[in-house]
Amino acid sequence: MKNESKKPDLVVFNEETKQYDAALKPYGTSASAPTIKPLNTATWRNDGVQRVNKKIKSEFDEVKKQYEKLLEKFHYNDLVYNANFSFEPNIGEEYHLYKGKNQQNFLSIIHPNQCNFEHIGSFRLNSDKMWEKVDATN
Repeated sequence: MKNESKKPDLVVFNEETKQYDAALKPYGTSASAPTIKPLNTATWRNDGVQRVNKKIKSEFDEVKKQYEKLLEKFHYNDLVYNANFSFEPNIGEEYHLYKGKNQQNFLSIIHPNQCNFEHIGSFRLNSDKMWEKVDATN
């Protein structure tokens, strides 16, 4: 016995609504319908990955530079604060760090042109009590 209500496969009939709804489907319903091709998102994806990687690398390089500057500040402050000096440095004044004959570092107000010790660097004490490296003025 053949079921008379059964429609052929080519006919799009919605059993729930009891309507022919082939035109309402978001996809092709016959062999003559245009083929569904998936979008090629590889190019878009690769472009996005490259842009994101470039942005992240740029931010990383910036943070790395800031880290290196901070490390340099720490190193200078460590050198100066661990050097020998027998005076209280004034904020905003320039001081000079030398390596003495006994290989001990010492801080002095004497300019590098006026002494024979090994000059390590010139520094200025800022209001935060941090030593900033400066070029020795002539």
